[in-house]
Amino acid sequence: MSIKKILVVDDSPTERHFLGELLTGAGYQVITAESGEEGIAKAKSERPDLVLMDVVMPGLNGYQATRTLTRDEQTKNIPIIVCTTKGQETDKIWGLRQGAQDYLVKPVNGEELLARIAAL
Repeated sequence: MSIKKILVVDDSPTERHFLGELLTGAGYQVITAESGEEGIAKAKSERPDLVLMDVVMPGLNGYQATRTLTRDEQTKNIPIIVCTTKGQETDKIWGLRQGAQDYLVKPVNGEELLARIAAL
């Protein structure tokens, strides 16, 4: 799968900036969303090749947004990598059960993230 356009869903302006800079520098087109609800809307309208999803957000959390995207006909084929501070093994298992392809714990290592994207 060729990944060109990535949607970053995170309520933290710092994280959106960090991931945006990292991904843009690696040649990806980046779209951002500040909430689970906005992430779902942008995934449907922008049709990204990948979603990077935070978990802890106001309103719809990342687990709920991931579940919504992976069960929707329009968005079910878009891979999702969860990027979150929630680092317990049960958190990771739950994230993958919601349909995420991969799970990274913040602070995200830029090289590792780029390698995981390249491996998709």
